[in-house]
Amino acid sequence: MPLNLNTLADAVTLAAAFLGAFLAALWLSLIIWTYRDMRARSRDGFAAVLAAAVVGVLTLPGLIIYLILRPPRTLDEAYEQSLEEEALLQEIEEKRVCPGCGRQVDEAWIICPSCLTKLKKPCNYCGKLMDLPWNVCPYCAKPVEGKPVPEEVSASG
Repeated sequence: MPLNLNTLADAVTLAAAFLGAFLAALWLSLIIWTYRDMRARSRDGFAAVLAAAVVGVLTLPGLIIYLILRPPRTLDEAYEQSLEEEALLQEIEEKRVCPGCGRQVDEAWIICPSCLTKLKKPCNYCGKLMDLPWNVCPYCAKPVEGKPVPEEVSASG
């Protein structure tokens, strides 16, 4: 079976055309991916265009440079992390601690079982627990005995 040089040349030309088209598509997809990735990581539009231009001009070395310099988290990841941190801080702030010993106490406790520090006082009228600095019961609006009451409360009660 003789080898036809025209057929071989056509096959090489076809393979080169497919390889060129593949490399062009890969190059274009790297530019688009870089632009989209940078837009997800930064609000700066100029930085996204600049990163895509670096990848467009330098191709694989540009992609490596971009991967080294890009921000570590996307904007969504940074937002989620800030929400998690805020929720943890809020949870820490909501835990009630004894002013005397610093141990965690329950909201319904009158005294700390560890150091016997008074935490709350019962209302003389309705019996519900009030914080120590309160001068008026928020449940029945009655003033605490022996404490001065603002005129607005005494006029409405």
